Amino acid sequence: MNKSELVDAVADAADISKASATRALDAMLASIQQSLENAEPVSLVGFGTFLVRERAARTGRNPQTGESIEISASKVPAFKPGKALRDALNP
Repeated sequence: MNKSELVDAVADAADISKASATRALDAMLASIQQSLENAEPVSLVGFGTFLVRERAARTGRNPQTGESIEISASKVPAFKPGKALRDALNP
């Protein structure tokens, strides 16, 4: 499912226009992004938690040359599914 299909599904389920559903989805995604930028997890009870994880610096290898390169530490977004979502996927 891509974003336009998700907007269609939300518009149908909530009985609102596609424009309203698009604005609502964009606002939700922007809010989640803003919270993650501030290193604050976003918990949706029953669905899951969006959070930021720290990835340590490490040594990698250039696949073309075989040369060792240093990969710097970074922050990566992560999602931890909630119990209700896990149970829905594994009945």
